[in-house]
Amino acid sequence: MRAIAITRPGGPEVLELADRPDPVAGPGECLIRVAASGINRPDVLQRKGAYPPPPGASELPGLEVAGEIVAGDAAALAAHGFKLGDRVCALVNGGGYAELCTVAVGQCLPVPRGWTLTEAATLPETCFTVWANVFERAGLEEGETLLIHGGASGIGVTAIQMAKALGARVLVTVGSADKAEACRALGAEVAINYREQDFVVEAKAATGGRGVDVILDMVAGDYIARGVQALAEDGRLALIAVQGGVKSEIDAGLVLRKRLTLTGSTLRPRTAAFKAQLAKSLRDKVWPLIEAGRIKPVICRELPAAQAAEAHALMESNQHIGKIVLTW
Repeated sequence: MRAIAITRPGGPEVLELADRPDPVAGPGECLIRVAASGINRPDVLQRKGAYPPPPGASELPGLEVAGEIVAGDAAALAAHGFKLGDRVCALVNGGGYAELCTVAVGQCLPVPRGWTLTEAATLPETCFTVWANVFERAGLEEGETLLIHGGASGIGVTAIQMAKALGARVLVTVGSADKAEACRALGAEVAINYREQDFVVEAKAATGGRGVDVILDMVAGDYIARGVQALAEDGRLALIAVQGGVKSEIDAGLVLRKRLTLTGSTLRPRTAAFKAQLAKSLRDKVWPLIEAGRIKPVICRELPAAQAAEAHALMESNQHIGKIVLTW
């Protein structure tokens, strides 16, 4: 099969089209002929040598795919309601930048009705991450207010739409006027340009001084301390990345007085059973919203797989709105 390999740690130019042996599905797994592969921030970190794959995972990058099931464990496929030939999207542990990819069957989801395979490739990593952190760990409920840092990112555009569809009010931070406009079009009520505005001040103004109930934070660094200030009483901050640094000095007294919860998680090292349970929740609670048109694909650009280096350069430029996808 053809695949995109990381030839050495470094910049986008270290990604190269290569030939690799076809993978073989093991017990509980299926083999997907990949039509499209989603690009995600952890792929960039892996390329730089900062995010090694977990034990047993493919050394190839790529955490989400969409395509057709062409082989697999018959019992596992039947148990999850799949069969050979089904069109699926899947959260994978690695190896997604390839024409063929194996994955635990429980991590597959059906391609939503009306969605192309390229569109479906934008779903797994973002939907699994948002559901696990915003709804399960942080417990966002209908009627509450969510603040999303990086609202125009792949994670951000998914979080906006999921939260709105499930009855929450959404605020975002963005870095430009066009990103603010895009987020408002997706359902964000307030878009805060962090280059010009203080998100703590704006979040409190938008909530009558109360603060927000939940923050989805992919920045960390000093954003955590500021997030503690922006949260309402009994507020929750869910940390999913550390793009702004790993250290922050917070006001612990404020955490106590407001009864705040600070939580965080990484998805890739979690067990197949944990991911299968997330997939079931998504299939039950989010997929109906997608098929009803309440959550739509937001694709900034799709590129042939051979142009993976260009795709990574675009992601690192931070100029994209929504997802970047490789097609095979």
